[in-house]
Amino acid sequence: MTTGKFIFKATLLIAFFNLMSRLLGLLRDVVIARQFGAGDFIDAYQMALKTPNMLFAIVSGALVTVVVPVYTEYAARGEKKEAWKIFNTVLILVTLFFLAASILGIAGAPLLIKLVAPGFKGSVQTMTVELVRIVLPLMIFAGLASLFTNLLNANNIFGLPAFSTSVNNIFIIISALTLGSRYGIQGLALGTVLAMAAMALVQFPTLLKSGFKFRLALDLRHPGVQKVYILALPAAVGVAVNQANVYINGVLASWLPEGSISALSYADRLIQFPVSLFVLALGTAVFPALSGWAARGDQEDLAKILLTSMKVVIAGIIPASVGLMVLSQPIVKLVFERGAFDQAASAMTAAALFFYAVGLVGQASAILLTRGFYALQDTRTPVKLGLVIVGVNLILSLFFIRYLQHAGLALANSLANLTYLVLLLEFLKRKIPCLREGGLFKFTLIILVSAGIMAVASYAVNGALAARVQGFAGLLLQVGLAITAGILVYAGALFALYKEDARRIFKTAGEAARRRRKS
Repeated sequence: MTTGKFIFKATLLIAFFNLMSRLLGLLRDVVIARQFGAGDFIDAYQMALKTPNMLFAIVSGALVTVVVPVYTEYAARGEKKEAWKIFNTVLILVTLFFLAASILGIAGAPLLIKLVAPGFKGSVQTMTVELVRIVLPLMIFAGLASLFTNLLNANNIFGLPAFSTSVNNIFIIISALTLGSRYGIQGLALGTVLAMAAMALVQFPTLLKSGFKFRLALDLRHPGVQKVYILALPAAVGVAVNQANVYINGVLASWLPEGSISALSYADRLIQFPVSLFVLALGTAVFPALSGWAARGDQEDLAKILLTSMKVVIAGIIPASVGLMVLSQPIVKLVFERGAFDQAASAMTAAALFFYAVGLVGQASAILLTRGFYALQDTRTPVKLGLVIVGVNLILSLFFIRYLQHAGLALANSLANLTYLVLLLEFLKRKIPCLREGGLFKFTLIILVSAGIMAVASYAVNGALAARVQGFAGLLLQVGLAITAGILVYAGALFALYKEDARRIFKTAGEAARRRRKS
């Protein structure tokens, strides 16, 4: 099987499980929203989760981006045993680090919350301190789950790691309905930790079958481990730069009215749905191949797969972004507005969703482009560019929050993401000159025009049905028909404007289908 076909099949497999996970994640959010709404308690829960997640993202996010290329480099040379030895040492170090961080965080929880949510006062602050002490051990299991996932991917095992996120969501749903109903928001917090432990444990047997043998031994002087240190430090700074934006948003949102943090969180969950479907699956499948081509110095193939992947992302994400903007209010109402989640919470979440959607293509493309840098074992450039983006996000946040409150934070984040996309692409072109010859700008313009025509169709259908339908079934019909009309119009416009390539795509798909029938 060729590399391209393998990546395509792996992407489809991961996309399927990611879709399953996102649907379950959506159900998870619906259950939580119905029980707890968008008030002080859920604000406290979201902020308590954000605290360990920021540290986890920095450490694990840096390690997985450098461990996979180093592991792949050793495996490509036929030194698989040494590759596993490197992973074993990194695994032990990560576990010990997060264990120590959890203990220190539990002891210093009051100070920690003053740093990440200085706007919280009184009972909300007390509740957040209590919840953060419950959820801090989540870092240990999240670190293990992340490492397991990426090493299984490096061994071309994609199904189970992608499915493990569904396990996580199932456990949270059960916990919300059982522990959450009995013990309130504290029960939900405990269930969230148990869910992450399940996500790690479900992957471990497959990791053992793929060749890993756990040994209680640290080989800190191994050249591969030392290379991970060298690469991980700037990568950690890079991820920390990205998390700085999360920190800024959290601090500023903590001073806003009740429900602002929850509205941003619920909107972000909806935004992550297309990101997971179109980008994470592709990025996960393509990263080991990118690392392999980069290790062999094959810049032509590296550029080709990056350009193809970028076009797939742009073609999928831009219409999704426009659709979320046009249908932000009915989508939020359809998904969340029930139980404790009232009309006010719905309006706040819809506003955040609209402005988050503005920069969705920047967020999605950055995931893929940073993998291009990491495949080249360049962890410094994304860090430098990320520092610029932190400044951009801070300035824009302070400006827009005065006029749009929590929605201003979403808009600032979107504009910063778009700026990051432009910078990443320009600097990656300097490293891989072949990227300049892919016609990406022209392709993006065609997608924007097609998405604009789609927006008109979706808006018209949604407006025509809004006054004619009632109840949940009517709202479901309204949103469903508006989305369907948009997809059909987008496909037609894309075919008309990008006729030659569209015909080639359809012709290739038809030939593949005929060959499958004959076989």
